[in-house]
Amino acid sequence: MKEREQVIKNYFQSWISNDCKILREIFDTEIIYSECYGPEYRGIEVVTKWFKDWHKRGVVFSWDIKQFIHSANITVVEWYFKYKYDESIEEFNGVSLIEFDEGKRIISLKEFQSKIPHYYPYD
Repeated sequence: MKEREQVIKNYFQSWISNDCKILREIFDTEIIYSECYGPEYRGIEVVTKWFKDWHKRGVVFSWDIKQFIHSANITVVEWYFKYKYDESIEEFNGVSLIEFDEGKRIISLKEFQSKIPHYYPYD
């Protein structure tokens, strides 16, 4: 479990440091990556292109991990994400559902978003 957690921590850090070198180490060549707002990327070449293209217009300030949950070859990670993209600063909470192969490479990653701020409609 700790190995998987370190892979995820390294991946999140790669976004903050804008360093895509780690992608080929942690993702399977046939990775399927689904972002929380709809886009899906298939294959390491496409994921690498997306990473580089995103960083031409964006900067990640923080991608903080709140908790990990493990089950068989799946790890769920709850997180907080803050970034600037095209001069707009945004933040949200999220969850990633990450499937690993036997070699500890990520074969599937699905993100889900929870907008900030939360509000209380019945207060």
